[in-house]
Parts: sequence; structure tokens; C-alpha cells
Amino acid sequence: MQDQTFEIPLQRITDEITRKYGVNLYVLRLDQYHPAIGGNKLFKLRYNLQEAKRQDKQYILTFGGAFSNHIAATAAAGKEYGFKTIGIIRGDQTGELNPTLTFAQEQGMQLHFVSREMYRQKDDPAFLNLLGQLPGSTLSDTYIIPEGGANAFGIKGCSEITQHIHIPFDRICCACGTGTTLAGIILSLNGNQQAMGFQVLKGEGYIKNEVQRWLSRLNATLQKWEITEGYHFGGYAKTKPELLRFMQDFENTHHIPLDFIYTGKMMYGIYDLMQKGEFKIGETIIALHTGGLQGNAGFYEKK
Repeated sequence: MQDQTFEIPLQRITDEITRKYGVNLYVLRLDQYHPAIGGNKLFKLRYNLQEAKRQDKQYILTFGGAFSNHIAATAAAGKEYGFKTIGIIRGDQTGELNPTLTFAQEQGMQLHFVSREMYRQKDDPAFLNLLGQLPGSTLSDTYIIPEGGANAFGIKGCSEITQHIHIPFDRICCACGTGTTLAGIILSLNGNQQAMGFQVLKGEGYIKNEVQRWLSRLNATLQKWEITEGYHFGGYAKTKPELLRFMQDFENTHHIPLDFIYTGKMMYGIYDLMQKGEFKIGETIIALHTGGLQGNAGFYEKK
């Protein structure tokens, strides 16, 4: 695994908006943590891979959509740490593989496309048993990681992200697809620190319920967090012209590329909330750059 002493850059963001509203904004550049398993993905995978090794498993099987950062990261991690990998991909294969799935396949991942209806059974034991019969593997030698690394090991890894923040802060923000990263972050907060999640998919209360479920399962009764649902721009992997303009302007000004699915929506939300006066003058905010830049190539390909 990546050396946990690696110094992750913490980049100060200063512009007309941050100065006007008196907010101290920083971006924790998790996207620079690892060349192929960057962002929050290595944190989610670290303890899962250790557990797979402890159980002497040969295969890692996981789930995701056609543009899944998790699929790409798991494929790269499998190659680097000596596992064969299997990706169960939501939806039928149509035409050539996109850049995300091409990368995963190049890392040695077997790709199996299933219908959306079948994909919804991904937590059903009978379906998992069927997956264990895929060519070259059996359930007994396969370690299953849920979609997005959403399990207790993923949360444990994400709870270590704040160890890389070496300044005092008031609030930490991250984009949310499963709530795993946010749950881990919440468990690591101290004092009056708060966490804010930006839900990137439609579904009122979905991420909030997922995070609450994990905290309850881990016997944590913490109230240091909130979810904002107003910045999904139409749903998962959906965009609008104002989001794309913001991302381009942000990159031009601060030389930080954002991705269309997660970090772009989060950063747009942070700036919008700043201008609505939701943050206190002098507040220090850490925004997690959770990577996902590989997905941009697939987005442009669809345009």
C-alpha cells in the first residue's frame, strides 16, 4: 500500500469569492496520492485488500457502472497487489469499451456486463453465489468488495484521511455517492469540527440514511454532519452548462482539474453556499479532492 507518511498536498484557494466572504478554503489533493489508485479509493481499498490477503483469496470481485472510478481503482489495485479481479458492470455492453473500462481491462480485470435489473440483486446471497461460478474462480477463493467500497473496511480506511490534514479546520466537505467516505470522515472528527456531504445522485434522504445506517452499526451517535442534496445537477453523472463553466473557470484560475461526477459538483456547491452566506467569516473549510479524473475522458467521449 501507499506509504501513509506520504505528504498529500493541501492547496489554499484564494480568489475574489473567498476573499469577499472571508472563508479560508483548502483542497486536500487526494487525487495526487497514487498515480492509478488515487483519490479516496486507496483509502477504501486498503483494509479490504489486507483482509483478502489474510483470507488467502486469489480473486477480488466488485461492482460498478461503466464509468466507475471504483472499478478502475480496484483493477489497478489488483494488478499492483497480486490479485485477479472481476468487475460486474451495470448495463449491457454497447459498442467499444469506454476509457474507464478499457483501463480496467488493461489492468487484467475480467468484465461481466449484467442487466440493470440483475445488477440490483448485487447484495443477494443467491446472486453472489452465481457470480462465484464465473470462469476461473469460485466463491471460496473470491473476496467480494461492495460497490464503491461501501463496507466497514472501506469506512475504516476513510477514517484515516483526516490524518493528512495538518492545520486546524472547522468543516470538511466531500462528494457522496455511497456515503462511505463521509461516514469514515465523521468518525475521525474532533471537537467542534463538522462534516458536509454533497450528494451527487438523485434520491431524497438516500445518502443521509446510508451514513446513519453505518454510524448506527458502528455504535456511533455523532451529530457533527449534514448532507446537502441540491447540487446533483439532475442525477449521477448528469451535468448542466453552468457546472461545466464553473469547472473550467475553477481549473483556469486555480490549476486544479475537477471531475464531472463528484468533485465538480461539490466545489460548485461550496462556492454557491459561500455566496449565500452559509459559512461563517473566518471559517476554515477543507474540500476533499476524491480523484475520479479518469472518468472525464469517458465524458468527453460521449459528447
